[in-house]
Amino acid sequence: MMLPRYFLLLIHLCCLCTSAFAQAVLPADDTTQTYLRKYRSAYIQAMLNANPGALQAFFADSIRLMPEFQKTVTRKENALLYYQALLSRFRILAFAMDAAEVLDLGGCLAETGKFSATLQLKSTGKAREVKGKYMHLWKISTGHAPRLLTAAWNYDHPLEMEAQLRFEAVPVTDVALQPHLPISSNIRFELAALNRLMEATVTQHDAPTWERFYADDGMFLYSRHAAVQGRQAINTFLEAHARELPVFEHLDIRNDRVDHLGDYVIEYASHIASWRTGDYSGVGLGKDLRIWRREQDGSLKIFRHIAMYD
Repeated sequence: MMLPRYFLLLIHLCCLCTSAFAQAVLPADDTTQTYLRKYRSAYIQAMLNANPGALQAFFADSIRLMPEFQKTVTRKENALLYYQALLSRFRILAFAMDAAEVLDLGGCLAETGKFSATLQLKSTGKAREVKGKYMHLWKISTGHAPRLLTAAWNYDHPLEMEAQLRFEAVPVTDVALQPHLPISSNIRFELAALNRLMEATVTQHDAPTWERFYADDGMFLYSRHAAVQGRQAINTFLEAHARELPVFEHLDIRNDRVDHLGDYVIEYASHIASWRTGDYSGVGLGKDLRIWRREQDGSLKIFRHIAMYD
């Protein structure tokens, strides 16, 4: 039986929890906000003018792109190849990008927002308007401009051109099939316990337990759905989503990177899901970027979360 192992892990997890109070999250300062507005303006122009090279100065060398429908792209030179492939296939007729918040987590900025675009497939001339949302993580250090460390995005609705947003020639990392992190620290142990419980919760379509993973002021940027924020909105979404899920014959949630910032923990996660519904079955891969926050009672809750299918 597997469930006793979950309970043992959670008992140990409770022993590790501290009585530390969650740090009040702060908005980024005015200088930083101005710099990020400069990036958003440069990004829009790069898309409209098919000039992705103009973005290189903003990227960290180890940048990670987490696009919807494309496996993870890592490193600055590969990020450029991704955007070149995108702009070789599509003409961007219109693009808008608006930040909803920019929060200082201590050594890292978390930016969330929304975007809209009109994409024209060059091979057919067919244009399609898309809407979506994004999460950016920026590395900050004294005396240096912020550098974009991670860019994750998905769409608010299904797209008939999903296959066209996959670029086989771009070097990628199949994160879901890579080795996961060893459980070699307390925070990794804690996340491993939570992920094992998450596997059981999702497999059982257990919405009430699923809801407990999120902070009262949490935000979930789920694929093919508008963003939801706050306790009531998250609960309503998860209750409906749990009813729609297929049968999971196997679900494996893992992580390949964890950045422990104190009261905030950034987790780069992925999953492998073997599913069936009616006469259909398959294996799905996906990736998640989660920001966890230590709450006043010592528990670890998801504060911001974006999820993408591969």
